[in-house]
Amino acid sequence: MDARFTDEQDEIRRTLRELLGKRCGPEELRAAVDTPAGHDPALWTTLAEQLGLPGLALPETYGGVGCTATELALACEETGRTLAPTPLLATAVLAAPLLLALGTDAQRAELLPRIASGALTAALAVPGPALATALALTGHDPRGAWAGGGRAGGVQARRAEGGWRVYGQVDQVLDGHSAQLLVVAAHAGGFARSRVLLFLVRGDAAGLSRVRQTALDATRPQGRIQLRDTEAELLGDETVGALPALARLGDTAAACLAAEAVGAAGRVLERTVEYVGQREQFGRPVGSFQAVKHRLADAYVQVQAARSAAYYAAWAAATEAAAGATAIATTTATAREETAGGLALAQALEALRRAAAEGIQLHGGIGFTWEHEAHLYFKRAAGDELLFGPVHRLRAHAADAAHVFEEAGT
Repeated sequence: MDARFTDEQDEIRRTLRELLGKRCGPEELRAAVDTPAGHDPALWTTLAEQLGLPGLALPETYGGVGCTATELALACEETGRTLAPTPLLATAVLAAPLLLALGTDAQRAELLPRIASGALTAALAVPGPALATALALTGHDPRGAWAGGGRAGGVQARRAEGGWRVYGQVDQVLDGHSAQLLVVAAHAGGFARSRVLLFLVRGDAAGLSRVRQTALDATRPQGRIQLRDTEAELLGDETVGALPALARLGDTAAACLAAEAVGAAGRVLERTVEYVGQREQFGRPVGSFQAVKHRLADAYVQVQAARSAAYYAAWAAATEAAAGATAIATTTATAREETAGGLALAQALEALRRAAAEGIQLHGGIGFTWEHEAHLYFKRAAGDELLFGPVHRLRAHAADAAHVFEEAGT
């Protein structure tokens, strides 16, 4: 493994950091989250046209850049630094890989070029608060019970004349209130032959009702969608279940989320170090006190360790994808890479929570006010742990996947 970044990867980071520094400051951020969509469409258009960000990890055949999960994770690290409210996570990290993996040739040709150009945003709708389980980050459910079924709620799908119809409700859909395309996980086949399939629902479909939810983290907008006998299109082939594809997606999603959390943690720590170097108490900078130095040093070590774990998880996800394409993956490598994403995400969320908490406290009274941006980073840490954690479950599932606590010979 070569841990050095290529010139192209460094350029992606530099260009994106420069652009977001100009277009996504604290004032622009607050203005964007207060809009109905929860993000700035003009910024998203710029990211798409100038950097090709939505199609960064999509093949060039479909108008993408042709990069790997590593470059996508590096982009997420930069958007995490500024908490940029964009559809990047929902569209490029969660929805697009499923379209690429499961879609028919016609579906890929129609949808992926529009996603790559930034003209189409998409969102993954998983019933209930089970996104982490669906992505196999906090548990393994081979039957997809998280999707509901029968009278258990969730989303149901039935055959209809000329296609499929879906009905049900999903309460926590990232960018679900504004995405132009929804990838909905639903149960089909009734009780006896129940299975989880993915369906495409257009944003203007009849019977679709959606509204933006009030979320803890306003920079991560969520929507509630209701499907009332809504027309849907099956994603891919009916004989191919959605659960394996969702589990594979979990590796890449965890690596990108970990990198994003590391970017946020690094930024809030930088701001805190800068502030304690300027704020004076008893005639000297606060940052000169040994107790403050130790706390910031501990947070710095934690952030750097999380950054290393996130980079490795991104490399592992990219390597696994390449190995799967050429059918040369080994059992040992797969087992190692299965746990990398979840562990990196757990470490990154802890680092962000620690850095944000230190930032709030060391900023003094101003750090506890809503007007200061430190609380936005703390809410990002808490919100992500609610959506994709908690940390102890991420680690427990990684330990189970690696058979850490199994006795030899069992």
